[in-house]
Amino acid sequence: MFWNLTTVLVIALAGLALYWLGPRIIAAFQRFDADNRDRIVSQWQDRRDARAHFRHTLEVAEEQVEDIAEVKEADPRTGTLVIRFAFEGIWYATRDEAEQVRAAKIGDIARGFYHDLPAALAARKHDGRLS
Repeated sequence: MFWNLTTVLVIALAGLALYWLGPRIIAAFQRFDADNRDRIVSQWQDRRDARAHFRHTLEVAEEQVEDIAEVKEADPRTGTLVIRFAFEGIWYATRDEAEQVRAAKIGDIARGFYHDLPAALAARKHDGRLS
């Protein structure tokens, strides 16, 4: 009797949880499916785009660079609240200045990748993995 009551209770609680969380779970699966379809379409478009490799290199380099932090602080001269922008520990007065420095950093990382690419390809060729 005890095990039957426990089983029925667990099944009832699982049913209630599924009823309550069901729409959220379905929405998450739909978002996953939409993202997957978008990724597949993007891959097909990249096969026809000669510059897709550069775009992906910049995306990877951008992931390696931190975002610009927006900090509100009191101006030492007037005491009013001003917004400063910080990137890699350096403070900038405008977002444009910080964005320019961040873009230059992303470009440097991407150029470094292409600088190292011939050596990496040559090393693969000698291993026999690149035809």
